[in-house]
Amino acid sequence: MTADIRFFWARLNANYWFYPALFSIVAGMMAFVMVALDRAGFAEFLNDISWIVPARPKGASDMLTVMAGSMIGVASTVFSITIAAVAYASGNYGPRLLTNFMEDRGNQLSLATFIGSFVYALVVLRAVRTEDETPTNALDAATTALPGFVPQLSLLVAYALMGMCVAVLVYFLNHIPSSIRINKVLEGIGERLLKAIRETYPVEEEFRDAVEQKGGEPLRAWHTGYVQLIDFEDLEKIAKECGCTFSLRIRTGDFVHCEMPFIDVDGCNPDDVEERVRKCFTLGPSRTPEQDPQFLIDELVEIGLRALSPGINDPFTAITALHWLGAATAEIGRRDLRKDICGKDADDCPVIPLPDDFAHYVSRGFGAIRSAVADSPIAAEVMLDTLANAAIPVQDERRRALLKDQAEKLAGQARLSLVGPDLDRFERHVSTFNKAFW
Repeated sequence: MTADIRFFWARLNANYWFYPALFSIVAGMMAFVMVALDRAGFAEFLNDISWIVPARPKGASDMLTVMAGSMIGVASTVFSITIAAVAYASGNYGPRLLTNFMEDRGNQLSLATFIGSFVYALVVLRAVRTEDETPTNALDAATTALPGFVPQLSLLVAYALMGMCVAVLVYFLNHIPSSIRINKVLEGIGERLLKAIRETYPVEEEFRDAVEQKGGEPLRAWHTGYVQLIDFEDLEKIAKECGCTFSLRIRTGDFVHCEMPFIDVDGCNPDDVEERVRKCFTLGPSRTPEQDPQFLIDELVEIGLRALSPGINDPFTAITALHWLGAATAEIGRRDLRKDICGKDADDCPVIPLPDDFAHYVSRGFGAIRSAVADSPIAAEVMLDTLANAAIPVQDERRRALLKDQAEKLAGQARLSLVGPDLDRFERHVSTFNKAFW
């Protein structure tokens, strides 16, 4: 499967319209099936259930009309509320969070349920025939004891769908205000980041050096945009078939432009594999979380920087972002950062990705937010504690030294910003950090 197809499927599931469209198709098919079952006489057993009163055509038509009208009205309201929540969140927490809210399964499935119920009600409504209408065929007249035709079984399913829609509406009204709470937003990003780290770097407690790049003749970018997905499996297959080695100059999330070298080919003519190799890369106008833990780190940093800006001045939101950064840094710090592309044959793998090192992630996270943290006494103290806690599971001394270096840089910067009692208290935290760290 090429990178474009894999990326298309990943983003298709994330689109806001995918589940509503899918539910509409399923609901329409279900409605036709239920009406066919009613026409075939499968609803006869309902006559033996005393507490189920058969509906007459006028009542069935009115009920389905009300259901269809109310469902499309509720669906419109749900969409409006979602857009308002998205506008609020992206304006307060950062525009990159727009993707997170649009991909929210709760929002997608809520809208899909209402749209699907609307489609079901419309299709079943078409089959209802009033008393003064003639049957469309002899089977209709034979399968109902009442004048006209009422799909009784289909109507019961419509009642069940209406009850489900009420439950979904209650869930949605609780979900929306909960989902835009900043702690919930940060939790969602943090959990997704930890999952991405574990999937990208599955090997724990090993700290092998990255495979050295072999160089070669460069292949150049054919388009401008961000690298959104790299199909490493197809790259490996192409390299083995051609007997060559691919050394990547870029990683997922990097920005490339036309004629920029993005991969070196050693062992064969780049022109012979250029077309196939290009199909292994997806380029687009924006970054996405697929294969890119750094994207989620940047989201945490962005929220922290906005919270610490003079216009907002919310250090406690920044503190929560620091806590999740610390958890992610600890998770990265105890893992082998070589991408597991070829499995057991990793040492002889013909695809050599651009190395990911711990220093890069620490700098991208704590290094990017450090300047803003240094101006806030409480945030500076929490960052020291977070760095100390992040170092606890990290066994490699070189990586621990990088965390200590971030603490020293923070201390140097904070001494330029803090004065008086705030500085004295921070210095005591620095002393505590040094004792705990070593």
